[in-house]
Amino acid sequence: MSAGDSKKAAGLAVGAAVVAVATLMIRVPIAPTRGYINLGDTMVLLFALLLGPVVGGAAGGIGSALADVIGGYPHWAPWTLIIKGVEGAIAGQIAKKKGLFTAIGTCLGAIEMVLGYFLVESYLYGVGAALVELPGNVVQAVSGIVFSNLVYVTLSRLGLSM
Repeated sequence: MSAGDSKKAAGLAVGAAVVAVATLMIRVPIAPTRGYINLGDTMVLLFALLLGPVVGGAAGGIGSALADVIGGYPHWAPWTLIIKGVEGAIAGQIAKKKGLFTAIGTCLGAIEMVLGYFLVESYLYGVGAALVELPGNVVQAVSGIVFSNLVYVTLSRLGLSM
């Protein structure tokens, strides 16, 4: 394993752990869908910005799915793995161009998250239940966009981003 591979593996492990902890810290359950609103998207998007689409996306998907399993929502883990992984991959891929693309990437990644959960919730519980959770997912997405970009800019200014 090369030094670069070791850094990626460490970034993936740390990222997944931080995403899981952030997701589990504050959870607001949504009864009709048996899902919950959380703070994990900030970390999903931040690690996508820091580690790129592949490693950051994997960290977001794995960490979020792990939080579902640990937090008592194992039925959501497969869906979450895909939805949050794609969210991070989108954000990380677009943000590679830097500048304004960082914000655009996090916005598009967060939109995918909201749409992904809406589609799965509609399929599993019906459109009515999915509509109940939609505002919470939008708030979660917007806070993730804002805080991930603020932290990323701060880390960049301190010379701590990759």
